[in-house]
Parts: sequence; structure tokens; C-alpha cells
Amino acid sequence: MVADATTRRARVSTSVAFAVHGAVAGSFATRIPWIRDRLGLSAGALGLALLVPALGALLAMPATGALVHRFPGRTITRILVGAFCLALALPALAPSLGWLCLALLVFGALGGMADIAMNTQGVLVEECVGRSIMSGLHGAWSIGGIAGGAIGALAAHAGLDARVHLGAMAVALLAVALVACRGLLEAPPAPAGAGHEPLALAWPSRPVLLIGAVGFGAVFAEGASADWCAVYLRDVMGSAPGTAAVAYTGFAAAMAAGRLRGDAVVRRIGAVRAVRIGGLLASAGALLVVAARTPVLGIAGFALIGLGIAVVVPLAFAAGGRAVPHAGQGIAAVATVSYGAGLAAPGAIGGIAAVVSLPGAFVVVAALTALVSAGAAALRPAAVGEG
Repeated sequence: MVADATTRRARVSTSVAFAVHGAVAGSFATRIPWIRDRLGLSAGALGLALLVPALGALLAMPATGALVHRFPGRTITRILVGAFCLALALPALAPSLGWLCLALLVFGALGGMADIAMNTQGVLVEECVGRSIMSGLHGAWSIGGIAGGAIGALAAHAGLDARVHLGAMAVALLAVALVACRGLLEAPPAPAGAGHEPLALAWPSRPVLLIGAVGFGAVFAEGASADWCAVYLRDVMGSAPGTAAVAYTGFAAAMAAGRLRGDAVVRRIGAVRAVRIGGLLASAGALLVVAARTPVLGIAGFALIGLGIAVVVPLAFAAGGRAVPHAGQGIAAVATVSYGAGLAAPGAIGGIAAVVSLPGAFVVVAALTALVSAGAAALRPAAVGEG
């Protein structure tokens, strides 16, 4: 059937879009130490700079819902993902902290907008397929992060200038994104009165807030680990640049494995138990990072964090879709609470590190992931259906 072929093509295209987005994030994460060293930034200054992408995302995300509803999904997703690819080149070109913050503001805004557009496509494809695919899509993002991180590790090990590396990656990923996004669903906005009004900016209900809080803990751990793992190995353990960059690859690889197997695990033990176990694993990983004094143990700790938080955000999106009459509105609200707040993690880690220490900052990560485990019941189907 033509419809079946269209759905299969859309699912592949959406997966590739997620992978490209992840590759952009992975590429940037591995070159943060290079940018820090080039500009001579302290831990506090770097933390301040890494807080700016969160600000950009928070400013841009509310407008994304209107864009997705006003323009065809394929078109707006293609534009936003492509623009995010190009923005990858900006941070390494910054000649000072001020320009770096401006570059990261644009980078974060485009990344957040592209993220919402991609997840909207994922919901549309999931409705066509008739079964959960969100964990697999987020797994594709992690695979992209692995690829981008691996290339970044090689570039860092070879001493390649990050301006050359990130510029080349921006062009290459843009080309992939433009081709892949041709297969996305157009999904034009429903006509007025059809019962599919554009998402409104409303205060989320209590169940959605609780789901978002669980997602927040996972996204905080993800942001802290992704942006600080390489710096952690450099500063705390004295690792070489290439070895430090491997920390992100290990983290992303473990998270990808967990997400790719996530649907099967959830079918076997249920969403609540999966999140409870995952939160405990992530807490154990963060404490291992704090206690580690060798690169091998540090990388293992970051990998355990990645494995533990792997399915939390996809399951939070699914739960958010069940929490309100219109699934898209619930998912948008959960995304705003978890991503919008959780993207502040890198800057928060830098601030805590400046006051206490970088290992002390990851004690906070251990505490938040423990709270993810404690709050897992918020994702229970009966719970999200209340109120």
C-alpha cells in the first residue's frame, strides 16, 4: 500500500533527523575543552557560557508550537534541523566569552526548536504505525551522538583545530539532513473547528508537572554528563584530550543501547519499574564518577548514567500524551518542563563546581537521579489518567 510505504519512509526519515540532531550535539560536546582552552575560561565562566543554550531554547521553544501548527511539518522540520546543523560551526569561531555566549544562544535556540519539531514528527509517525516507537527514535539520536562523539574524539586526539572540525561537520550533517527530511510527513494544520487547535501556552496540570519533574531529573543528568564529562576527565583525572573525549562516546553508547532495547524492556517489566531501576543505575553511575580516580572508572560511571536515564524521557513523553485529552499538548508541556529546565544543567554544574568542586557537582546529579527513581509512579497509566 502507498500509505504503508509513506509511513515506513517517514519513520526512516524521522530516525535520521534524530540521528543528525544527536551528531550535532555529540560533535559540540567533544570540543568544549578546546573552546575552553582557546578562550582561557575558568570553570565558572564556562558554566555561564553553557547556561546560554538553555536560555536560547527557553526563549524559542514556546514559538515552536505555533510554527509547527502554522507550517507543514516536513518543511518546518527540515528548516530547523538544517539551521541547527549550520549553527554547530559558530561556537568554535567565537573570539571571546561574549561572542561565545551569543553563538551558544543561537545554537541553543535552534537546537530546542528542532527538537520539538522532530518529536512532533515522531508523534505523527507513531500514530500511523500504531505502536510505540519513541524510544527507538531517541535511540537514533543517541547513535548520532555516538558518531559525532567518535569523530570528535578522533579530531581532538589528532589535535585538529575545532574550527575546521566543526565547520566540516556542519556542512556534512546539513547535506544529510536536507536529503533525509524529504521523507517526513507534511501534516498540515487541521482547519479551524476540526478539534485540533494550535497548542496553547497554559500552566500544565499537576499530573503533567509530576511527569515533567521526572523528565527534568533525567535531562539534568544527561546535560551535565554530555557537556562536562570530557572536562571532568581533563581536570579531575588529568586525562589527555583524546581520552577525555572518549567519555562522551561511552556515555552516548550506553544511552543508545538502553534506548534501542527500551521498548522490549518496558513490555517485560513495565514503565514504572523501568524508570525506578534506571534512576538507581544512574545514581550509582554518578557516585562512581565522584569516587573514580582513573579514566577507566570515570568513563564507566558516565556510561552507567547514560544507561540509567536512557528510557526516562521517551517514557515521560508517552505518559504526557496520556495525561491530557490532546496528546500533543501533553507532550509539549512535558518537553517544556523537562527540556526547558533541564537544559540549564551544564550551567548549574559549572556554578556548583566553582563554589564546591566538579566532583561535588556530580553528587547533585546522583541526588536528582535518585529522585527520578522515587518519582517513577508518576508515569503509571492509572496515575496519569487522573485529574
